Amino acid sequence: MIELPRDMREAIDNSAVEGAPMLVATAGADGMPDMAFKGSFMAWDGDHLAFWERAHGTTQRNLEENPKVCVLYRNAEKRVLWKFFGVAELHRTGAVRDGVMGRTPSFELDRDPERTGVAVVIRIDKVIHLGKVLMEREAVSP
Repeated sequence: MIELPRDMREAIDNSAVEGAPMLVATAGADGMPDMAFKGSFMAWDGDHLAFWERAHGTTQRNLEENPKVCVLYRNAEKRVLWKFFGVAELHRTGAVRDGVMGRTPSFELDRDPERTGVAVVIRIDKVIHLGKVLMEREAVSP
């Protein structure tokens, strides 16, 4: 099991406010990659990230076809760059969706006034910093 350290979780939770919105890289079934900034990333728990998907565009379509993702956190001021690799689950209803929505910053929720967003929760399988593996899940299953 991966356990993100407290300072890493706090950095992720404050990424957008600190001017370091995180990027998510996805690919659809055809393998065509896509990247998108997401201002609602959070450390969901010790080994999951989450974000509020309000655009219902390419990112969501890709995740529906292929749940494997890479997430980039970069804070130039703090000289930190982490890459998170994992598998995403989409939550359209239920307690997890409500929980992610409840932790999503108001500046993101205000762009989804009808609250049609989807909660995306990503199981972290590996974390890399400057080309070195910081953490890796022992047994990765799809």
